[in-house]
Amino acid sequence: MFPKIVGYVVKRGVMLFLTVVIAVYITIWIANMGGYVDEIVKGDLYLSISQSVRQNPAYRHLNDTQVRELVDALYANELKKIGFDKPFIYRSFIYLRDAISLNLGRALWLSSNSGSKSVYIIISERLPNTVLLFTTTQLILFFIGLFAGLFLSRRYGSIPDKLSVTLAPLSSLPGWFYGIFLILIFASSLRILPYGGMVDVPPPTDSLSYALSVLKHMILPVLSWLIAYSFINIYSRRTFFLMFSSEDYVEMAKAKGLPESLIRRRYILRPTLPPIITDFSLTLIASWMGAIITERVFDWPGIGSLLYSASTMFDTPVLVGLIVIYAYLLAATIFTLELVYAILDPRIRMGGV
Repeated sequence: MFPKIVGYVVKRGVMLFLTVVIAVYITIWIANMGGYVDEIVKGDLYLSISQSVRQNPAYRHLNDTQVRELVDALYANELKKIGFDKPFIYRSFIYLRDAISLNLGRALWLSSNSGSKSVYIIISERLPNTVLLFTTTQLILFFIGLFAGLFLSRRYGSIPDKLSVTLAPLSSLPGWFYGIFLILIFASSLRILPYGGMVDVPPPTDSLSYALSVLKHMILPVLSWLIAYSFINIYSRRTFFLMFSSEDYVEMAKAKGLPESLIRRRYILRPTLPPIITDFSLTLIASWMGAIITERVFDWPGIGSLLYSASTMFDTPVLVGLIVIYAYLLAATIFTLELVYAILDPRIRMGGV
């Protein structure tokens, strides 16, 4: 049994790694626009060297031809130093090697709050902010959908069940849409909550006040997502549990007079946990990339805002770094789920896969 599980897990791990490599390489080509962004960088480099030479008093005695020759020589030397003297197809594989090894390099235009150009530092500054906001939101949505859906699955046709079905279309609009109205109501009109940002300005000095300030700034973005996605989550879970609650073994348990809470927990929730955990894990990892528009609406300094800035500024190293980290997180999550399934699934243990 053990060798079969190991073989299954190794095969899945190799496939996931190859998928990450392919995805990252495609991202490198797209982010660089087939090498066009590198041409922009080379153009800016030539302009910078030319201006530096022409403004340097030491070169004032040179005529235009000599200045151009000097600029060309310095430019060629600089291109060789940064590796831009090679064609893009060659450099793309160097970028791939660095990305896969998490050598994310330096940003072209963006910088961290401390002024660093390191892509790793820039991303590491923003990722905790996104994890804080969207992981909290996803956890709340998960438990609301889980327990409310489980409750309604045993009360099909009741008033709460009909209400959940009626309110489900609210999710046809994204969270940021409700966020705009929440800002108008609670920030602009009532003035009881901040418009956006992550903390008050100036930031509180003590830890407790700082934490309370962050929580206050989280209320509106979290509430906007709860309004947008709670009811569709409840409806989806309720429908999912409803299929299991009508099984013969559930009706048999009910006929035996078992408590309703025990039926929900043992006979409905337990068999459905694997797909629920899978869905939650993948949704949680996806949320770590941040919701671009939501973070822009609430001026939340997270990964979504960083992705938007990097896209508009053609900052290729930052874009590639974000995709690489997300790809690794997603692959690690899927690999962990595959490992759990390999241990729990009898078809794998018996060599049926």
